[in-house]
Amino acid sequence: MTNTIQKKFKVSSTQLLYQSCPYQALTLFIVGPFLDGFLTNKNVFAFAYTPQVLFFIVLSCLISVSVNFSTFLVIGKTSPVTYQVLGHLKTCLVLAFGYVLLHDPFSWRNILGILIAVVGMGLYSYFCTREAPKPTEASPQVTQVKEGESDPLIADSLNAAENGAAAATDEPLKVPMWSSKYARA
Repeated sequence: MTNTIQKKFKVSSTQLLYQSCPYQALTLFIVGPFLDGFLTNKNVFAFAYTPQVLFFIVLSCLISVSVNFSTFLVIGKTSPVTYQVLGHLKTCLVLAFGYVLLHDPFSWRNILGILIAVVGMGLYSYFCTREAPKPTEASPQVTQVKEGESDPLIADSLNAAENGAAAATDEPLKVPMWSSKYARA
């Protein structure tokens, strides 16, 4: 869905993440404490938060934002299948680092799974590079956003406001609240 939305609205991964982030945060803020209470039978607001706990919460949030950003970036530039392959690579790396750094025991099942995943990733990369069309100047990869256009999802409303199309009607402008450039007097 991420790839489809990015192509449909011709937005970059950062623009799409910027647009969807408030809705994701609001949903988690409302649903999170109830779900946590349901699953653990403890109230998240009754926990004694120490500076060390707060540090790890903030660190977890930063890691989460970087994972979201990389997800949108990878899917926007490649394909959902490539994202899944990278997800398997991440799993293999987590298992390998767990073994190397934490000395977690490895079973033959873990080793076989990692080997199958690595061979699959190698074959996927090989066939993708063989079938990839050569880029030409006539077909640019990404359509660039016009200079001065901060949000292409509302570009039609802004263009209509600039051309005076909405001035004759009583319909309110569909522009962000922070945009004073197009506000009516």
